[in-house]
Amino acid sequence: MASRLYTWGRWAVRRRGRVIAVWLLLLAVVGGLGITLHGKATTEFSVPGIESQQAQDLLEKEFPEASGGVARVVFAAPEGGELSEPKTTAALEASLKKAAEVPGVVNVSAPVNSANLRIGYSDVQFEQQASDVSDAAKDALSDAMAQAREAGLEVEFGGSAMEPKTEVGGPAEVVGVVIAFAVLALALGSLIAAGLPLLTALVGVAIGVLGVQFVSRFIEMTSTATVLALMIGLAVGIDYALFIISRHREQLADPEQDVEDSIARAVATAGGAVVFAGATVIIALAALAVTGIPFLTVMGLAAAATVLLAVLVAITLVPAVLALFGERLRPRSRRKTERAPGAWGLAWGRAVTRKPLLVLLAGVIGLLALAVPAKDLRLGLPSNASQPVDSTQHKSYDLLTEGFGPGFNATLTAVVDLDGIPAADRTATVTELRTALAGDRGVAVAAPPVTNADSTLAVIAVVPKTGPDAQATTDLVHRLRDNAPTVDKAGGTLYIAGTTAAAIDVAGKLSDALPLFIAIIVILALILLTIAFRSLLVPVKAALGFLLSVAASLGATVWVFQNGNLNGILDIPSAGPVTSFLPVLLIGVLFGLAMDYEVFLVSRMREHYEHTGDAAEAVTQGMARSGRVVSAAALIMVAVFGGFVFNHDPIIKSIGFALAFGVFVDAFVVRMTLVPAAMALLGRRAWGLPGWLDRITPDVDIEGAKLPGREAAEAAEAEQKEREMAGR
Repeated sequence: MASRLYTWGRWAVRRRGRVIAVWLLLLAVVGGLGITLHGKATTEFSVPGIESQQAQDLLEKEFPEASGGVARVVFAAPEGGELSEPKTTAALEASLKKAAEVPGVVNVSAPVNSANLRIGYSDVQFEQQASDVSDAAKDALSDAMAQAREAGLEVEFGGSAMEPKTEVGGPAEVVGVVIAFAVLALALGSLIAAGLPLLTALVGVAIGVLGVQFVSRFIEMTSTATVLALMIGLAVGIDYALFIISRHREQLADPEQDVEDSIARAVATAGGAVVFAGATVIIALAALAVTGIPFLTVMGLAAAATVLLAVLVAITLVPAVLALFGERLRPRSRRKTERAPGAWGLAWGRAVTRKPLLVLLAGVIGLLALAVPAKDLRLGLPSNASQPVDSTQHKSYDLLTEGFGPGFNATLTAVVDLDGIPAADRTATVTELRTALAGDRGVAVAAPPVTNADSTLAVIAVVPKTGPDAQATTDLVHRLRDNAPTVDKAGGTLYIAGTTAAAIDVAGKLSDALPLFIAIIVILALILLTIAFRSLLVPVKAALGFLLSVAASLGATVWVFQNGNLNGILDIPSAGPVTSFLPVLLIGVLFGLAMDYEVFLVSRMREHYEHTGDAAEAVTQGMARSGRVVSAAALIMVAVFGGFVFNHDPIIKSIGFALAFGVFVDAFVVRMTLVPAAMALLGRRAWGLPGWLDRITPDVDIEGAKLPGREAAEAAEAEQKEREMAGR
């Protein structure tokens, strides 16, 4: 592979103008399509086959007027006031009348007031599904309530149709990129060199994200898919360019090193590691498809496509841009370039390998301690309590909780298919079911049933006593579904649905898929790393380290988001279950990134071992030659992901935190500390393969060990030119 990448690198250098032009043209074309012909992202996380989705599909078919999106208008009188005051009542009725005239609205329910008459709500039913309700309709609904506001009422909005949009590009994300630039400048020792990874990464991530937006016109995807593609594409794009540029400048420290040959060698060596590491990330993200959950599959494939673009940018656009800058990227001081960074990595490598067993035990115990909270992991989807405190969704949640109790925000929908029950028995069956539902110890109220036109479908609203994020509510959903046999016996079918039930179903589906996904990832790691390093012990060690990183990251995420620690610092409005798809996403993404660092770090160790045969020295020299760049790459990842921790979207916030913490732990504790300690303990045994396995394992040579020396390469190049001249 190294030889082919070397040839490829020379080709990109010599045709740098064409390569850069092609990328810019691709950016213009894809950018134009993504901006002008993009689709509409959804905020719903639906999973075909789960009970709540079956109920939703049935409602759309048999009771369409009850299946559209709902905007819950919540209103509150000032302290000491009441909604029953004549002036207030008149203003509220006028506003709700205007709300009924908003395009797409099919019904506005009569206002329902709390016991103290200070807080009330009205449900505005749209014809469209929640994700299809336009911004114009939402704005018109808000404007319709102006008269109520003028009368002194506080008006807030909740419901499925009023889910907030996911937005990125705020100050925190920009600060993350600025920190990444500062790290690049320190790592590369040049402002020009520091700017190049950002520039090339932005080209790749822009094409990727805009391409995803264009594809959303044809494939339904969540807004989280675009943000994830942005997060991962930007982080790996910067890192991959950093590895190649760092290797190029390291080689240019030799005054006799030719620029063109140096770029080609950087692509052949560091670029080989980029290709291999990128392939692991792509495969891990694409493997999200094994969960059988469409929105997660699309999310993984979108991010994988962006990573693929980052790899292609690294081995084509980066060398072309490096060729443009030529001698300007040659370090001014060879001494500073070679000694200072190498001395730091060498000192750290010697420190952690001096007493490797002690370092290994301390590191493992520390990571297991961080993982302890993960034993109480609960999965779910964020409710409006998790929205920013100053958002209308959060305010409506608080008002409803104050006026009607915590369970009102967790209202369940019992959908009863009566088609198989004789018409004469339907009323009695539904009445009996309502009595049974209301009699559960966790139910506050079971509302009177509402039926469709031909009485083949009934809907009963069930209000729990506990909120949507409470474990008791999850237990209640499972208990209510136990009433299904009574209805089934009569010839009907009972479904427990609604937003809360859907979140519980999605969490259950993902929990079931988690063991298989972990098994696939671990097996994949063993196979890929066995091919990369022609070793059995190195892959086993890498996989175990990866599992420790995931456990520690999940433990920290549970401690912060589920247990409610650091809420003030991280601006987390309310503690609650961890986002249901976060563990699967974390495992897939962190696996790829962990293997990145493993490949870049251990490949330099193997490269030294291939040339010297000294296993102990290979560990310290590998740290000396790659420790700085791996540390810089990890800090860039942490900065980019960490910037998203301060995003207002609770899902993006938790994903950003989990990835930032996971990368930090994996890079600095596992790869930079435990890996050299383990390699020192293994010695020469780390690089062995059984004879039969050695014969069938392909030799990919990602370290470039089989590349000819510079002099030999120059001689071969001169000979090739002579042959070309003779042919003319």
